[in-house]
Amino acid sequence: MPSTLTESTDPYCLRDGESVTLLAGHPWRRFAVLGDSVAEGLCEPVDGYSTRQWADRIAAELRAVRPELVYLNLGRRGLRAHEVRAEQLRPALDFGPDLALVVCGGNDAFRPAYDAEAVDAELDTMVTALQRAGADVITVGMFDVSHSPAVPDKVRAGLGERMRRLSAHTARLADRLGALHVALTDHPLTADPSIYSSDGRHGSARSDAIATAETLRRLAAYLNAPASDGRTA
Repeated sequence: MPSTLTESTDPYCLRDGESVTLLAGHPWRRFAVLGDSVAEGLCEPVDGYSTRQWADRIAAELRAVRPELVYLNLGRRGLRAHEVRAEQLRPALDFGPDLALVVCGGNDAFRPAYDAEAVDAELDTMVTALQRAGADVITVGMFDVSHSPAVPDKVRAGLGERMRRLSAHTARLADRLGALHVALTDHPLTADPSIYSSDGRHGSARSDAIATAETLRRLAAYLNAPASDGRTA
């Protein structure tokens, strides 16, 4: 990444004022986040980029349009999908969100014994429960961290295959359930080392800025979709 590039000049990030236009008139007042370290926020700082993490950024942009928005982030590092469901679904439902972000499965995919169907079942349970409670639900296909320079060469191919499988399964699940899916795995920068942290497991502040832009643009597409395409009238 060129040393002169900053968040304000990065072509993959939001432009000044873009988020207000994207989210104009949005209906959401209670935003809940469930997940692992990606939800909690462990991005590594990058010069020229905000250190505010992904979910907090989304909440801030939603709140810029609706200052009364209430935000609950239940994300906690190290959790596998079944632990996210067991520990966070009930508190999230008790919060009563009308918008929820569910991001997990990465810690499952880091394991060679990754069980895609088991993760699907946990995601299905969470997404369905949140939708039945009245929430629009966001899912995500994460950046393929196997491209991180910090990932050992001997595990790179296997990890990449599992991360892509997780992403594909999550996208299909979101399509089936009518969730709002944010597809990052095949983003043009997915193999760019600047979006990964030095620990080989997480993203950088640049990746969080890019993920925020993609999430807000997905929300805007939903807001602008005709009722016949699934938009609530």
